[in-house]
Amino acid sequence: MAKTQDYTKIMQDMMASFPVDTAKFQEAFKSQAALGEKMSKVALDAAEKTAEISTKWTKGTLSKVGELTKTKEEPADYAKAVSDFASASAEMAAENMAAFAEIAKKVQMDTVELMMAAGKDMSAEATATVKKATADMTAATKKAAAAAK
Repeated sequence: MAKTQDYTKIMQDMMASFPVDTAKFQEAFKSQAALGEKMSKVALDAAEKTAEISTKWTKGTLSKVGELTKTKEEPADYAKAVSDFASASAEMAAENMAAFAEIAKKVQMDTVELMMAAGKDMSAEATATVKKATADMTAATKKAAAAAK
């Protein structure tokens, strides 16, 4: 009588000999942590510069409000003070919005640079890992097939 093949044993042997390189997982984690650190640095630098601009803008506005609230000799002087305040405010707004735009542009460029570098690194790592896994899997399959005979 023919004996049936024990495929459970073959599968267990094959999975036991399946190569799992935990070092690749550790490398991937380290790479991801490094990318996160670099991205955080970009964000924190931008936040710091934005806070500096906001503080400068607020101080400038408050000093202009101080000029606006001073007592004037003639009623026409009040209209001129309001007009001067509006002009100065518009000028400060334009300058500060341009500064914010420069920060946003730098953040965008830095982020694109980091993502491009990370993409190249991950692509190279993935290619090397797939090649190694394919070679190891082929060897494990051949070993399992030889053991099944």
